[in-house]
Amino acid sequence: MRKTGVISGISGPVVTVKPRQPVYMFEVTRVGSSGLLGEVIRIQKGSVYVQVYEDTSGLAYGDEVVFEDDLLSVELGPGLLGGVFDGIGRPLRTLGEEGIFLPRGANLPTIGSETVYPYLPALSPGDEVNPGDVMGRVRENANFTASVMFPPGEAPGRVAWRADEGEYSPREAVIRLEDGREFSMVQRWRVRIPRPVSTRLPLEVPLLTGQRILDTLFPIPLGGAAVLPGGFGTGKTVTQQSLAKWCSADVIIYVGCGERGNEMTEVLEEFPELVDPGTGGPLMNRTVLVANTSNMPVAAREASIYLGMTLGEFYRDMGYNVAIMADSTSRWAEALREIGGRLEEMPGEEGYPAYLGSRLAQYYERAGRSRSLGSPGRIGSITVVNAVSPAGGDFSEPVTQASLRMSGAFWALDKGLAQQRHFPAINWRQSYTLYDEMLTPWFREALGEEWFSLKAFMKEVLEKEQSLLDLVQLVGRDGLSEGDKWTLFLAELYRVLFLQQNAFSATDASFPLPRQRDLLLVLKELNDLAEAFLARGGFFEQISEFPLRAELLRLRESEEEDLAGRGAEWCTNLSEKLASLEVMAG
Repeated sequence: MRKTGVISGISGPVVTVKPRQPVYMFEVTRVGSSGLLGEVIRIQKGSVYVQVYEDTSGLAYGDEVVFEDDLLSVELGPGLLGGVFDGIGRPLRTLGEEGIFLPRGANLPTIGSETVYPYLPALSPGDEVNPGDVMGRVRENANFTASVMFPPGEAPGRVAWRADEGEYSPREAVIRLEDGREFSMVQRWRVRIPRPVSTRLPLEVPLLTGQRILDTLFPIPLGGAAVLPGGFGTGKTVTQQSLAKWCSADVIIYVGCGERGNEMTEVLEEFPELVDPGTGGPLMNRTVLVANTSNMPVAAREASIYLGMTLGEFYRDMGYNVAIMADSTSRWAEALREIGGRLEEMPGEEGYPAYLGSRLAQYYERAGRSRSLGSPGRIGSITVVNAVSPAGGDFSEPVTQASLRMSGAFWALDKGLAQQRHFPAINWRQSYTLYDEMLTPWFREALGEEWFSLKAFMKEVLEKEQSLLDLVQLVGRDGLSEGDKWTLFLAELYRVLFLQQNAFSATDASFPLPRQRDLLLVLKELNDLAEAFLARGGFFEQISEFPLRAELLRLRESEEEDLAGRGAEWCTNLSEKLASLEVMAG
């Protein structure tokens, strides 16, 4: 039976409706003659409140509302990778063909039917099929093969017919069961409901980012969650884009949630031009962009992160490692605040709704590493890296604090470092990770025990620098001992050579983990040489006359693989120079 109602009130994106039949929470609606998409967000007495995902201009009292007897869903299947979608899953490239502005009430499918894909079946007639089983594989693009899975929630059955190897449209049936049910490559899933998994697994393998400060000091595992807070101009978007290009994830979901239109335009223009360093093909071949800019309907912003998470879960179930970059959850929280105000809800801290923390938890808890349903066995993960934009860079505001409680890594961006052109502008004193202990076995096996001592030494030098800088304020640099002068200089070398990274350098934009260890080893050997020289009566000024910084920068930028060997050779030459200095001084 068709369920309908009439509009009895309008407040921005929130529309009050008098329903003629019973409705349920989060039911999808079509509002007015234009069929604007919305969903039920409150049921109260004889009225329901509908959150409309489009501009409500032109709606009038008494307009009809149709309830679709379903929750907000998205189509999942081949054709998602390389796509650009709005916050509710509509393809923006297709919508853009009608003009520069989004048409009202557009009801386009997420996946088109025009393209055909090479399909290879994995089942035969007579086989039993259960939820999550791989029915076949499809070549989605030149660099990516996707699985076609039996939808979760469907009753098991036995295969009566399956499509032969060949090219098919995503909506063509590729399998038919004995009970008559047919399934294509496309399935639908409700975005607010987590997709089921067989088993949740421990987080044991790091997400390698190619960024030295993150991989060394603040690593996160595949399936972990990190928060990237920072004020305006600190490099949140650039850092996330670097992670999207260089991290070890198989699939990237980039969600532009309420960001400025010009920032999102840069992403849409630059991402198609980027080359995937792993395959040599376009980075977009393994990327999905969800664009919901600040001038787009605020209600769709609230749905966009659930859409991104559902897309990530789909590829996780195939056995891929997925990284979700959401920029930023502060804008998402602002959408919650605006809608909550129109519903006249009791505000919490700084006007945010009291359920802000629980909504964030529902999102973060969908990250993780897991074994998928069905056969063959597959293990995948979803890693979340969320940018937060605290007003005035105040990390004590509610969204940042709520995000901290849900995540395991805190990468604090520092405006002072950004103004010094130190990028990534991550403050190594404020940032932390809770994943160190669980990742220790992996790092020990991959890099050896020496890795931990090199890390500890760098942390010790950086901590000493802070106390020595406080002392310099009192006595000046000339009042320091020769050893303390060297410590300050070494800390500067760590900051410039290791913690700072050049995104425009082919060799430095992404730094493999073994090279990170080798660079730390060179700096430690340099310290040993300098301390031995000072212990024999040498002076810091004698060491500082050498162009150490310039030579080490050339060593770091070298394209040769054997950084450790070149570093050892450089240290040997330096040792000989220091010895000659000592002879001359004598």
